[in-house]
Amino acid sequence: MKKIVEFLKGKESEMLGVLKELVEMESPSHDKEMVDRLGEKVSELFTEYVGKEIDVIENPHAGNHLRMEYGQGEERILILVHMDTVWPKGTLETMPFRIDGDKAYGPGTFDMKGGIIQGIFALHALRELGVSLNTKLVMLVTSDEEIGSGTSQALIEEEAKKSKYVLVLESASSTTGKLKTSRKGVGMFHIKVKGRASHSGIEPEKGISAIEELARKIIHLHSLSDLDKGTTLNVGVIKGGTASNVIAAEAEAELDLRVTNQAEFEKIIPLIQNLKPSKEGISIEVIGGINRPPLEKTAEIEKMFQKAKELSKSYLAFNLEEQMSGGGSDGSFASQFAPTLDGLGPVGDGAHASHEHLLISQMPVRSALVTMLILELG
Repeated sequence: MKKIVEFLKGKESEMLGVLKELVEMESPSHDKEMVDRLGEKVSELFTEYVGKEIDVIENPHAGNHLRMEYGQGEERILILVHMDTVWPKGTLETMPFRIDGDKAYGPGTFDMKGGIIQGIFALHALRELGVSLNTKLVMLVTSDEEIGSGTSQALIEEEAKKSKYVLVLESASSTTGKLKTSRKGVGMFHIKVKGRASHSGIEPEKGISAIEELARKIIHLHSLSDLDKGTTLNVGVIKGGTASNVIAAEAEAELDLRVTNQAEFEKIIPLIQNLKPSKEGISIEVIGGINRPPLEKTAEIEKMFQKAKELSKSYLAFNLEEQMSGGGSDGSFASQFAPTLDGLGPVGDGAHASHEHLLISQMPVRSALVTMLILELG
């Protein structure tokens, strides 16, 4: 184990150089050409550092996905990463890759190009140190995580069903580096309200305001939040109406739902889907449902975390901690079929924010943790 740590610490500057390359190849989720260009580079890195060619899974609806196998054995460990970012094309012009002390800044550093690099170098250490595996590793590199994993969900679930364990190289919990042993489930809904238009000054009595109805429904939906249970409902986008002197005939809203367990989904979702008009002449349509199930902590996940904690204390000289995350990840899909440990990626801060960065010195450390976990779990 010590050789793994020493080897990877010696690769810090090399990892940083590769990080710069990947960050400067922008990969917004909705731009297939740019994501595929990054995928080609990631494929080259696997060939160079792992000595394995990666399979390209063609995808007409988003960037292509990548899949690679390493090692031998009947049992499998699945490693999950994603290539796409939330940042639009051209972000590098105002938010370039830069280094400030131990911090590397730039779009996608923390979420999650650093995780891709840490995964590649974890396998690189196994190869270079001649460590044989009795377990087959499957690394799945997806292209649409930031937009809901619509084209990759089935792939993730198929691989998880065949796996004994799943390791997710999503970013850790900020600069504390905590692993994520549970995640909230995510529901996404679009609410459309139709009323009746009229002139607000001349014939207000003939109108039925869709905006007023939607406002009432928003207040009701927000009242269903229960912070003690970790359940939150938030309308984050609203649209409606045509002019200030016209009673609005239409209005719509986007609702985000977060819950800690499946039982809360089963309780809250019917309340959203069955919203009733308050008066005649109004119609309400609700579209949507579960985007990601909750990653609920199990006894097996606890064992995985404790193993990671022991390795961190014994070989990496730090006390690893855990937490629940309110954010979604592909680990939520995988956790329905195999014990899943999330947050094994970069340590840093600012996911989806202008100060996004990772801690350079932690890249080889977290990569070593992944390598050691592979050996212990395998």
